[in-house]
Amino acid sequence: MAIRLEGGCACGRVRYRLASAPLIVHCCHCRSCQRETGSAFVLNALIETDRVEVPGRAPLAVAVPTDSGGPHRIFRCEACQVAVWSEYSSPKIRFVRVGTLDEPNALTPDVHIYTRSKVPWVTLPDGVPAFAAYYDSKDVWPAASLERRRAILP
Repeated sequence: MAIRLEGGCACGRVRYRLASAPLIVHCCHCRSCQRETGSAFVLNALIETDRVEVPGRAPLAVAVPTDSGGPHRIFRCEACQVAVWSEYSSPKIRFVRVGTLDEPNALTPDVHIYTRSKVPWVTLPDGVPAFAAYYDSKDVWPAASLERRRAILP
């Protein structure tokens, strides 16, 4: 990882740093992400929870309903309410909001997901895998990321 990946909320009360490169970076175009972010998509850097270092105040976990009915918690600064990451089915992997990084241009999407609900004016780049819904990780993730995931998930 050439650049140190650090970020935080708008008011600066919540700060974090990534202790390694993420497993993968998703650009999610699902309706839930559109609704939760107020945008056309969200960029999430998936990384092991124990690799997200929080030197100061921790964000507050907020349970959010999902279209799938599965668990979803968004972690927000208690003061400014900016969402810095989410947890879905496992608390062992965080979906860090790339837009909260100090240098958000440091990470680009490795894959586009839920493109079936992509807004029509967004053009997907050539050469980046894109899926109408989700995908099989073993077909997309780098081998090293799959190994890291196997180490923390049963």
